[in-house]
Amino acid sequence: MVSGPFGAVKEQSSGLHAQEMAERGFVTLAFDPSFTGESGGQPRNVASPDINTEDFSAAVDYLGLHPSVDRERIGVIGICGWGGMALNAVAVDKRVKAVVASTMYDMTRVMSRGYNDSVTPEQRAKTLEQLSRQRWDDAAKGTPAYQPPYNKLRGGEPQFMVDYHDYYSTPRGYHARAVNSGNSWTQTTPLSFMNMPILSYIKEISPRPVLFIHGEKAHSRYFSETAYAAAAEPKELVIIPGASHVDLYDKLDVIPFDRLSSFFQEHLV
Repeated sequence: MVSGPFGAVKEQSSGLHAQEMAERGFVTLAFDPSFTGESGGQPRNVASPDINTEDFSAAVDYLGLHPSVDRERIGVIGICGWGGMALNAVAVDKRVKAVVASTMYDMTRVMSRGYNDSVTPEQRAKTLEQLSRQRWDDAAKGTPAYQPPYNKLRGGEPQFMVDYHDYYSTPRGYHARAVNSGNSWTQTTPLSFMNMPILSYIKEISPRPVLFIHGEKAHSRYFSETAYAAAAEPKELVIIPGASHVDLYDKLDVIPFDRLSSFFQEHLV
């Protein structure tokens, strides 16, 4: 099964991964996380580490009951922010036999500490104060407030933000239902991530194997390197030369599908 990136829908990167793996002989499922895309739930465009971890286990439930699936040979691919969710899910869900985290984000780390852990305690406290009080505003109105539209360029953005725009906001990857394609998360979505470190139990994936894949030039590379260091054997970290974070969303000549296929053929036995 495949999901991600954070803020994407199944018609984007996860669907492409599922299609490519299906062509290599695997039964595949790409799904929209709860409250996004074509999945149910109100209000729309809400994420949380517990719900989105559960999404993977719910997909395992579904696949394990499907007549064309061997329930003892289920693997997971998580992309970007759903790479971290996939690792969290597999740590607790022993039915999954192997997991890949590609171009991974740890969303609990980036939301609570900022990029490269740059947020100060004072900044964190200010954000928590603001978001906590936003809950009262939302409750009074009976509907959540939303963040500004995602991936709208105004000039001066870092290259990785330009890369996100090039994927989500152009014909390359745009989809009307995607949060990242000019929509947005609720303002209070970060709250549930800010004191819930999802990779605390990453060692408990072992003895099942985990494969990390990341681009050499990705701004997010440190997430995979940190998670790889924390994980127990068997584990592998593959760095794709010259690749950026977004290159691993959809570039068929960059994503190592042959390695993905051989990894699952070896370990889903």
